[in-house]
Amino acid sequence: MRNPLSWVYLGGPVLIAFNKPYGVISQFTDNGSQWRTLKEFGFPRGVYPVGRLDTESEGLILLSDEGPLIDQLLHPRYGHARRYWAQVERVPTDAALKELASGLKIGEYQTKPCEAWMLDPQPEVQPRDPPVRERKSVEDCWIALQLKEGKNHQVRRMTAAVGHPTLRLIRVSIGEFELAGLEVGAWRELNLEDRKKVTAGLAPQRSPKPTVARKGPARQSRHR
Repeated sequence: MRNPLSWVYLGGPVLIAFNKPYGVISQFTDNGSQWRTLKEFGFPRGVYPVGRLDTESEGLILLSDEGPLIDQLLHPRYGHARRYWAQVERVPTDAALKELASGLKIGEYQTKPCEAWMLDPQPEVQPRDPPVRERKSVEDCWIALQLKEGKNHQVRRMTAAVGHPTLRLIRVSIGEFELAGLEVGAWRELNLEDRKKVTAGLAPQRSPKPTVARKGPARQSRHR
């Protein structure tokens, strides 16, 4: 569902913020999967996801039709920041949070240093459908991690490695652009101020060339 208050950027490059629900794969084709796809959310034709979120993960995902921008946002050399909230089993000690932040081995990979901290106060997060499993004998809590890399299932593997399996994972920001205010399943096109927040910390982007108006039939709405 599109946010009815979304800002429309007609005649130029498109950058979209989407609040991905649980159970949606980060692609337009299902390839025989049982999960929902991006196809059902009515995105403009020609946009592609900038990276991905796991099917079980939620939150901010960007979509764009700008190849150079996509490459820049994803290339490891830029170390672009991404922040996650993770609901984990048990309450991590300061030592466990320090271990997450310092970098640790997950399989054969050594994670890079990051930021990890307890969310205080604990956030009020909209319930997930389906709900996470509950164990009355095991306390859970929300922590935050800010990474500049994105290996497969990295956050989940990191928290499991320090003895705190992730129950729920939400990406809440990319660069300095935050997910707050965007309903689950909704998306909007980003304006110039939003773009600056997304690309904060990256090398300057060239301004897109202005679109030259051409005579012809009126432009039609884009639907996938």
